[in-house]
Formats: sequence, C-alpha cells, structure tokens
Amino acid sequence: MIAIDCTSDKKELTNIGLITLLAGLLLPLIDFSILNVALSSIADSIHASHVELELMVAIYGVAFSVSIAMAGKLGDSYGRRRLFCYGVTLFGLASLACGLSNSIEMLLIARGVQGIGAALLIPQILATIHISLSGKRHSIAIGSYSSIGGMAFILGQLLGGWLVFANIADLGWRSVFLVNVPISIVILIGAWLWIPETTGNRKTAIDWSGTCLLALALMCLLLAISLGPLFHWTWPFLSMLVAVVPLLLILWNVEKSKDNKQLTTLLPPTLMRQANVQFSFILAMLMFTSWGGFMFSVALVLQSGLGFLPIESGNSFIAMGATFFIGSILSPKVVAKLGNLKTVILGCVLQLPFLISLILTFHMTWPDLNELILMPATAGMGFAQAFIVTGFFRIGLAKIQKEQAGTASAMLATIQQATLAIGTALLGTVTYQVLESTGDYLTAITTMLLCELFAMVLLTCAACWFYSKRQVR
Repeated sequence: MIAIDCTSDKKELTNIGLITLLAGLLLPLIDFSILNVALSSIADSIHASHVELELMVAIYGVAFSVSIAMAGKLGDSYGRRRLFCYGVTLFGLASLACGLSNSIEMLLIARGVQGIGAALLIPQILATIHISLSGKRHSIAIGSYSSIGGMAFILGQLLGGWLVFANIADLGWRSVFLVNVPISIVILIGAWLWIPETTGNRKTAIDWSGTCLLALALMCLLLAISLGPLFHWTWPFLSMLVAVVPLLLILWNVEKSKDNKQLTTLLPPTLMRQANVQFSFILAMLMFTSWGGFMFSVALVLQSGLGFLPIESGNSFIAMGATFFIGSILSPKVVAKLGNLKTVILGCVLQLPFLISLILTFHMTWPDLNELILMPATAGMGFAQAFIVTGFFRIGLAKIQKEQAGTASAMLATIQQATLAIGTALLGTVTYQVLESTGDYLTAITTMLLCELFAMVLLTCAACWFYSKRQVR
C-alpha cells in the first residue's frame, strides 16, 4: 500500500468527505471488537498462550493511548488530512503484517504498530469536523461521531464472526486483519478527493518526556499483571509492578514543572485538578477497565469453555451493541433533562441489575447457554452503558476553556485507551488464574463478572458522592 499525498487547498468538508472521515473512525474501533471473536482460532493456529492473547489485545491499546496526544499535535502542526492519511496507511500496512504473521512475536509487534496508526488518524477526525463545519451540519457530524462506537461494536462482532466462520480462501482468522487492507485503500482515495487540509495557527511542541514516562509506566503495569502470575511473581515482574508508582510520581512532577513553565504537557496538572476531570478519570478506571476485561473474557469463555463458533460468539453481542447504539442516540435528551452526572448515575443504577442478571443467566443455563439466552441481560447492559460511556467526555470537557479543548480531549482519550488496555490484561489474568486453579470456566467467568459488579458499585458510589458535594454536574 502506498501513502497518498494529502495536500489540498479545499476547505469545505462535503457529506462524502464526512463519510470518509467516519469510515476512518470505524476502522480502528471495529478492530478492537473484531479480534475478540477470533481469539480461540488464533490460539489454535499459532499456539498462543492466554498471556500472549491478552498482550495481543492490550498492546494495541497501550500503543494507541501513549501516541494519541502526540498525534493530535502533529496534525495541528503539519496538517490534519496529512496525518489522517499517514495513520490509515500505517494501520493498513500493520493489518497486512498481522494477517501474514506466522508467530505470536510478529503478531504482537504488528498489533503495536496498528495502535500507533490508529492514534495518528483518530484525533484528526474530530479536529477536521470541528474546524470545517458549523451550525446544524456540525451538530449532526458530532452526533454521528459519538454514536459510531456502538455501530463499530456491532459491525466488529458480526464481521469478525462471519469472516472466521466463512474461512474465505482458507484464511481463517487472518481475514479479520486482511479485510482492513482494501478498506484502507478506499479511505485513502476518499481522503485525497474529499477531505480538506487544515492546520493549526502555529506549530505546537510534543511532550516527549511525558509520553515516554507514561509508556514506560503502562508497559511495566501491563507486563507485570500479564506475566507475573505465569512466572510466579519472580523478581523482574515484582520490580516492574513496584516501579509503576514511582514512574507515575516522576511523570506527575515532570508535568507540573512543565506546566509551571507554560510548556506543552501530556497530562496538564491544571486540568487534572478540576473536579470534572478527576471524576472522568475515576469513571475510566472503573468503567473502561471493566469493559475491556469483559469483552476479552466473555468472548474467550464462550468459545473455549462452551465451544461457540466465532460467528455464534459474535452474535452473542449483537443485542448489547444495538442497545448501546440506541442509548447513545437517546443520551443527549436524557442529559438535557437530568444533567451529565445524574445521567451517569442513571446508567450505573440500570447497569447493576442487568449485570447480576447476566451472572445468574450463566449459572442457571450453563452449559446449555446460547445467543438468545444471553440477549436480555446483555441488551440491558448495553443500553445502560451508553449513558455511562457518553458521560465520560461530556463531564470531562464540561468546564474546559475553548483554548484547552484539544489538549483536554487528547488527555481523556489517552486515559480511555490506557484503561481499556489495562482492563484486558487485568481481568483477563483474573479469569485465567481462576480457570487454572479450579479448571472450571463457569467459576472463572463468574469471578470476572463479580469483579466488574464491584467496580460498578464503586462507580455508583463515587458518582453519588461527587453529586452530593456539588462538584460535578
């Protein structure tokens, strides 16, 4: 695949240009869910262990999270369409490498590069929409952008399950990566034809020290929680785990020093002291960590524990994705009536009984579980989660000044992707450790779901506390 020159004098974003941007957004978001239904097939094909499967999912999120803020600033400085094209090109090439991988090592490296490609393209989408559109078209575009997550969730599960099941050209799981290549080419052509080039008023610096420190802290945490139990917590992995706290303290001090000097920061302390931002961080640590672990663990248990075919595993999440999409469309009206934080509390309150229902469903129907039996509980969870997830950016950006909106958005996206990656590794490890000690998939998935239930209870309590203190609205 060849990168297309992305220079143009066009300034208007047409409808087909907007569709091209949103297609670019779908590409990496689908890739997160499309992989879950192929995990069992990948494990059988290249003899990947459960730890390696966790790393394959999580390393994408880590590479994504530590690169996204840098990518946003590069787009401001060198052209957003240019960086969008570079990101799509890199993502397509990395997808090709994933599809051609014959070892887990090559697959892990390619997945990391995929994450960097995704990080390069995604910040340019919202920035281009914000700069190029106004009025009703801007509002419609932002609504479409926000609801893409639910759509990607559905398409990823359906497409991944169908591709593995269809086994086109005897490619098996490789097709879930190779399908990205022609799509990337089409998006690149569309970007050259219909997306205007925009840049910031001036070039902005990149916080290299903050980016490197965050990457090091996340990798230490990821490797420790993924590999530590496997190697019985020998000193290298204990050292990595212990090193996370001092690395984060060093990061905080470096960011404070730069902020005081009015230099560019990855995680600006002045923003992180705001109550709204602090609550968004808590929401991410509890909600997105649980979500990442849920998607990985449930898909794996359905396939490895119950023998679901990839297409059956994908179909099991259709109701959840559909109701999430509906909830995300309805959430602005709910927010208008209740406010941001009350909407999150409503989502938490709705989520808890459906999560308990899912646990009971597993216990009452195991091992005769099927897609239809899962549907009531997962549909309710998806609808409730929409009110929580859409509140993350709404609350985090509620009191941010316009000139800091780009920095705050990048910071929140960094935390969102980092917690999704950590959740996959953390709850994936919990699932596997219970499975190893009991040999029972039902006990393993129940333990993971109870961990998620506990996290949701904590999030409900935190939301109520912030509301009672009138610090967040």
